[in-house]
Amino acid sequence: MKQFTSDKEAADALHHAYQELTSEISKVIVGQEEVVRLVLTAVFCQGHCLLVGVPGLAKTLLIQTIASSLDMSFNRVQFTPDLMPTDIVGAETLDKDRNFKFVTGPVFANIVLADEINRTPPKTQAALLEAMQEHAVTVAGKRYRLPEPFFVLATQNPIEQEGTYPLPEAQLDRFMFNIKLDYPSYESELQIVKNTTGVRVNELRKVLHAEEILAFQQLVRRVPVVDNVVEYAVKLVHKTRPNTPMSSTQADQFLEWGAGPRASQHLIVGAKCNAILNGKYSPDIEDVQAVALPILRHRIVRNFKAEAEGLTEEQLIRELL
Repeated sequence: MKQFTSDKEAADALHHAYQELTSEISKVIVGQEEVVRLVLTAVFCQGHCLLVGVPGLAKTLLIQTIASSLDMSFNRVQFTPDLMPTDIVGAETLDKDRNFKFVTGPVFANIVLADEINRTPPKTQAALLEAMQEHAVTVAGKRYRLPEPFFVLATQNPIEQEGTYPLPEAQLDRFMFNIKLDYPSYESELQIVKNTTGVRVNELRKVLHAEEILAFQQLVRRVPVVDNVVEYAVKLVHKTRPNTPMSSTQADQFLEWGAGPRASQHLIVGAKCNAILNGKYSPDIEDVQAVALPILRHRIVRNFKAEAEGLTEEQLIRELL
């Protein structure tokens, strides 16, 4: 890996690498530029992503494509009602000499795709909790470190609710972003059909290696932030907390619960990364706003009045912004 003489040079390198990544990913994924930006932002911020969208919007393909453009190990787990925790983290087995040996599960990879995460019971969902937070798993009292960098990119189908197990708030909070995928535009869908109904297969080039991503993650942490931007992010989160000294009128009227301190942390780290990806060396309030919606969306809980009036989380967050 190239050694940089300054953080400014490293920031320029990250900005250039981001442009290369989006160019490679666009060979397979048409449109969805905002989704790609947010997933890559999470990668450089050491965060996890939850992608929510109806079937057929290429959620799984998008994650596989991003993984293909990054030179890191990748495993996919298809979550089903009969999936057990040991199917994810691994288990101890007897070898031929009758000694216990730990066999690693699919969570031991740099990028783990948890496909349809709401299809499996809470016991199995909880197996990811320690892995996502601690980057380690504990089996039979022994702790095993996961490879670094480590990301969980999960998908969820919002319309098939029969036989699903909604993620608890504690696990939702561990996802940096909750990203919603919309239907493609007419022009994008035309291009998708042309690209996917022939025999041509696009080969993706590996743009970044694991050690480069680790270095860029540390760079993002070192980005300086002025006090007024930090204050704006923290005030924004405080506005979501109903019946508190800094709560907004909308929160008092329409929210049951607001976002916690983890939201404030993610807003600042996300804003730092967003600034670099856009060629800046320090974030401003616009960078905080650019990541606010996917960070706050799954951290606020509407009350009955909001549901009765048909107000969505997105509408309430946009009013707070």
